[in-house]
Amino acid sequence: MLSAACAVALTVEAFDPPTMGWSSWNTFALNINEQVIKSQADAMVATGLDKAGYKFINIDDGYWDGRGEDGHLRLNTKLFPSGMRSLVDYIHKKGLKAGIYSDAGDNTCGSGNRAAWGLGVGFAGHEDEDCHLYFIDWDFDFIKVDYCGGAHMGLDERQQYTKISNAIKNCGKPGIIFNVCRWAYPGTWISDVADSWRTTGDINCSWGSLRSIVKENLYLQAFTGGGHYNDPDMLEIGRTLTHDEENTHMGYWCITSAPMLIGCDMTTIPEYSLNLLKNADLVAMNQDKLGIGAPVVQREGEVYVFAKDMNKFHGPKRAVVVTNLTDETQTINVDIQALGFTGKVKVYDCFTHQVANAAAQGKYSVTVPAHGSAAYFVTGKRIEQIIYQAEEAYLNAYQEIKNWQTAKHEQNTQADQGVFVGSLGNSADNYLEWRNVYSEKGGQYTLSIRYASGDPRTIRLDVNGGQTRELNNLNSGDFYKKWTTVNVQVTLKKGYNTIRLSNPSSWMPNVDCMSVRKA
Repeated sequence: MLSAACAVALTVEAFDPPTMGWSSWNTFALNINEQVIKSQADAMVATGLDKAGYKFINIDDGYWDGRGEDGHLRLNTKLFPSGMRSLVDYIHKKGLKAGIYSDAGDNTCGSGNRAAWGLGVGFAGHEDEDCHLYFIDWDFDFIKVDYCGGAHMGLDERQQYTKISNAIKNCGKPGIIFNVCRWAYPGTWISDVADSWRTTGDINCSWGSLRSIVKENLYLQAFTGGGHYNDPDMLEIGRTLTHDEENTHMGYWCITSAPMLIGCDMTTIPEYSLNLLKNADLVAMNQDKLGIGAPVVQREGEVYVFAKDMNKFHGPKRAVVVTNLTDETQTINVDIQALGFTGKVKVYDCFTHQVANAAAQGKYSVTVPAHGSAAYFVTGKRIEQIIYQAEEAYLNAYQEIKNWQTAKHEQNTQADQGVFVGSLGNSADNYLEWRNVYSEKGGQYTLSIRYASGDPRTIRLDVNGGQTRELNNLNSGDFYKKWTTVNVQVTLKKGYNTIRLSNPSSWMPNVDCMSVRKA
């Protein structure tokens, strides 16, 4: 049975879009105080960023003065002399929302497990009490929960974050946004626990860091959906990145429906950066009501094309971002069919706010500077998708925390788009699932699954929970160098279908992709 929280909702539902706001850590780190936070709230309004959609003013690590003998948290009143509730009221009166920080374990990351002010101030053993303080007494609307203390204590991530999530839900204030900061994708269980979750280590203001984080998030897009979001960390826009690098930063965060928390000093933000953050087209891309991720639909070397539906599933409008992760200008001919269209399409440039091509057909050429990106809205007549990559599928047991053999993405030059999924099967939970296989009218289709295996293996194929087929003796001759296909006929219903590949008792072949064609 599908997890409602994890499944990409294929009907439009009401849920919170990705969080937009500001956080103190990137610029100020532990050098925060009441005036710093007030100045950023003032600047968010003065710059018009609030009207562009940025609403949260989030206080990160460094505001405590330890925990008293009575177990209660103590605020550093030298840094925050008016008290935290007064500061939150100040933020709220500006029409903004307020966020706070804690740790899942005992100590905070900024304390380094040494500084007295940050020792013992984490959630562990104080979940209900601290939630009452943060959300009832102080009236915060958001919380980021780190894991330095959790790692220090050797806690179980799922158990502890679930305990904190339950305390947040039961504290008496609805609508609190819960962000988990575990520095890697924790596992599919996280969608039942948090609104967003970090997928990588901390970002820093360099092209190397930005490039690395984009690459780490390329194949996690199936885990965003239904009001729950991958979080590749805060924005470094407005600091020292080049304009092209900032375009990539903004474009990729927006098309993947990532939370957007500004990390610069908003009182001194450069004009280009401010205008980029306020770009209404890109913000609309990020805040789209479908709230879905954007898989790679075309790749040429280190140039990637990402696409996702906008406004309506399988509707006439899609968002497209072309990202150049190389150090040289690159030109790519974007395939209209790979974007999900047929015939002529209209291409609107989200950076220039002008129509770039009103009658593109077949392919259209895009030249992207080194480290840069292009962003578009493309509209036209949709077609049924033919190729479904394994790396865009939902991997039910995928995680990046435990030393378990669970499904994972692997690079391979002979795989379509250079990536396949391995380590599938050997457990009822370790399956691959395409949840968005679209048929306009329904009917008979031929599925061709491209795989590699060095010994005979079995795939169990299910369509919409039925039509089970055992695909036996699958052996291409090698797990990495020799790829072949197995074909099977199935009946698809009109609209969206779910196709699952599994093997509860033994390992499956490596899976590259699946083609879906009318029989």
